Amino acid sequence: MAASPIESLPLWYKLFFLWVEPFSTLVGAYFAVFDQHQYLDLTHGPSSPAPLIPMGTSIALTQLGNLYLLFALSEALILRSTNEVKVWRALLVGMLVADIGHLWSVAPLAPQVYYDFPNFNAIDWGNVAFVYVGASTRIAFLAGVGLGKPKAKSRARPKNSASKTPRSVKSK
Repeated sequence: MAASPIESLPLWYKLFFLWVEPFSTLVGAYFAVFDQHQYLDLTHGPSSPAPLIPMGTSIALTQLGNLYLLFALSEALILRSTNEVKVWRALLVGMLVADIGHLWSVAPLAPQVYYDFPNFNAIDWGNVAFVYVGASTRIAFLAGVGLGKPKAKSRARPKNSASKTPRSVKSK
């Protein structure tokens, strides 16, 4: 069965998946790699090491930044390379799992991290609020919101199909 192409992608999906989210993820990658003190201070100031970041923490943050880069490039490049619904769905399911893991990772900060918007700092907006938007957008796409029904290719046989039916190969 042939994959169904996306006939008309709503503007919100194009903007978010192809531009906004990849760019925002690159910003996170930048801070995780090149401004590690700021990244740790904003994540949880009381446990942020000062003045030096331990080597293991620095390595882990650099690896995190690399994974953010992978996330951004995968989304931007793979989704730009195809209009096949099956590919978009597969990638977005994986990213939705990552959203859930990302939200779970901040649970030790206290339940307020999930809803205390007036007290959010820059990283809270990225780690929680922006992830809510991303997850919600992925759920909407996966549910087919705004996509309409995919056009299936016709599998009708030609009128003279009886004469064009392939014959079985006889074994010797």
